[in-house]
Order: sequence, then structure tokens, then C-alpha cells
Amino acid sequence: MSGAFADVQRGHLLTEQANPRSADLDALSTQDLVAVFVEEDRRPQEAVAAAAPALSAAIDAIAERLRAGGRLFYLGAGTSGRLGVLDAAECPPTFCSPPELVQGVLAGGAPALLRSSEGLEDLFDAGCDDLIARDFQASDALVGIAAGGTTPYVHGGLTHARRLGALAIAMACVPAEQVPMPCDIDIRLLTGPEVLTGSTRLKAGTATKMALNILSTGVMVRLGKVYGNRMVDVAVTNSKLEDRALRILSDLADVDRDQGRQLLQQSKGSVKLALLMARQGISPSAAHTLLERSGGQLRSALE
Repeated sequence: MSGAFADVQRGHLLTEQANPRSADLDALSTQDLVAVFVEEDRRPQEAVAAAAPALSAAIDAIAERLRAGGRLFYLGAGTSGRLGVLDAAECPPTFCSPPELVQGVLAGGAPALLRSSEGLEDLFDAGCDDLIARDFQASDALVGIAAGGTTPYVHGGLTHARRLGALAIAMACVPAEQVPMPCDIDIRLLTGPEVLTGSTRLKAGTATKMALNILSTGVMVRLGKVYGNRMVDVAVTNSKLEDRALRILSDLADVDRDQGRQLLQQSKGSVKLALLMARQGISPSAAHTLLERSGGQLRSALE
């Protein structure tokens, strides 16, 4: 353990406090136990709603970086890091983004996905080292995720990002006055004490997952990977995605499934190109050129 958090007392942190609503958790009937969880699990939604201004600012700032050629990194340890890895892994199949565009960096690397490596979160320098190993640059954006806000690994990564002049975003479930974090944008998801004291995989984890869903989806919308509420920038790589693509083409371009398959074949599986070809009556190459001129924005290309 190293740095400012080597011997910090954490009992005062919001995420470490005991929840009076679950004080008799082990004595409750199963029905009452579930009722406590159901009631408490309303808090993550409220916490995310309260963080809406910071989330909005983060989406716009990240999208600006990515439009200029930068990348988005999530950095965390334990549950927080695993949630970042999960969100990053979902981006390529959902938005047809290159794997390097959104990356999850977890303390302990891939083995820590399946087996806890909690001790590694105490290494301040490791957060910086792991970013350096990924060739993290000033043009990139970092979201440092730490439910309790004190994780040295995350502080090390955020400190490195700020030193470079990269975009540094903090995400934690404690108030900023309890634990300041080095960042440009501060996202605080105040879910309160956990039903099981200190188990931040519960409400804090739920709120973090919700916030990351909004963050990555919002960024991809801003980058033109969505038309209306459809995932048009998806590549058809299996039968489920083919069915979804054909339904999108039917709904938005009024073509039947046979026509849709022909369009997808001509566009090499690109739903966005197929839609533009069908709606504008143009060739794949013309659609590609038009889309490039429109900055990848299907709505602009269609209009």
C-alpha cells in the first residue's frame, strides 16, 4: 500500500456506513429480506438522476475527444473495474466500434475478472503503469471508477491523466467533500449505505452500471452510431443481428426481407450503409462517400 490512502480511516464514508433499514437483516424472513432489497434498490435510480448534469458534461467532453481521434478508457479495481471492462466489451458488438476505441483497464488484468485481486487496488503507481502500458495519450479520456472514492489505483490513473492533459473523469458513490478526486468532471452517485454494510457490488454497483450505460450510449449517439433509437452502426455477424438488421431496414426503409438481405450483402453487412442506399437509391460507394461527408451521421446524410 502506498500514497495518501495508506492508513486512511473509511468508517465515515457513505458507502461504509451501516444501513438502519437492514439492521436485523439476518433475522428477517426471506420475504421481508427481499422487500428491503427491493426498496433500497430504488436509490440507484435517484442517484443517477441527481448526477445527470455531470453525466451530460462527460458525454459531450468524451465525444469531442473521440471525434478528434482519442480513445475512452475505464479504470478501476474489483467490482468497479469489472463494470468498466463489461461496458467496454459491449461497445464493439453494439456500435461496431473498433475494440481499441473503448477500453477497460482492471487492476490485476484479465485474471481479476474471475478471481478477486483486491490487494492490487492499493498500488497507486499501478494505475499509472497500466495506462502507460496501453499507450494512454493526452488526446484520450479516462473514467476512473471507485465506489468508495479512495482506491489508490484509480487515483494514480487519474493523476497520470491530468498530468498528461488528458480528460480525467471521476466516478464514485461518496460525496466529493468526503473524498476529493483529481479530475476535470466529477460524477458522484450517492446511493447511501448498502443493505449489506460495505458491499458496494450492491447499490453502488447498480448505479455505476446504470451510469456507464448512459455514458457509453450517449457518446455513441453523439458520434452518429444511432439513428432514432436504432443501432444502425452494427455489423451483421450472426442470425440475431441479421434479424434485427432486416427489421430496421423494413421499418425505416420500407423494404421486405429479401430486399433487405440484398442490401446487406451489397453493404458488406453495414446496416447504416444499407439504409442510406435504400432511402437514397444510391450505390454502396456513393453511400459511403455521402456518409463520410456527413461525418458518419446518418440523419445528416439522409437530409
